[in-house]
Amino acid sequence: MIDQTTGPSPIVRLSIRAATPLALVIAVFVFFAGHNRPGGGFAAGLLIGAVLVLRSVAGFPLPFRAIPLLATGTIVAAAVAVAPMLWGDVFLDQIVIEQKLPLLGKVKSGSALIFDVGVTLIVSGLIVAVLDGFRADHLATPPPAVSNNKVTTDKANTDKATTESSS
Repeated sequence: MIDQTTGPSPIVRLSIRAATPLALVIAVFVFFAGHNRPGGGFAAGLLIGAVLVLRSVAGFPLPFRAIPLLATGTIVAAAVAVAPMLWGDVFLDQIVIEQKLPLLGKVKSGSALIFDVGVTLIVSGLIVAVLDGFRADHLATPPPAVSNNKVTTDKANTDKATTESSS
């Protein structure tokens, strides 16, 4: 996929750039569908992570760093988990809010949605950390061009300098 002399293929880069918005829309759908169907924060985080992996393989730089994602996700999830204890409820108790909207009808949401935001950030942050561990940021920059003439010239200059210093 990546040629060592020219960098990532333009066709691969264009395809991944075009597929990224669709994959992110699917991740948002999976995130919100997770309460009543399979999905949720973990599955959405995996989809976002897959997009980040594909973009890094295509040579695009990572838009996020791992530590801020992991820290924010942990703080959000922990705050939602501990908050009910402040009101005398049990750990990880859920608060559900129900409201009737004009076009959508009855809409229910709750603290589990905010907890899923934290889980999504944690999973995405872990995938970015793995990419950082594999040094995926080097995929975004093509390697420097090395020609045989330069290596030969550098060796000749080194040999010449050695000869002059020994005389």
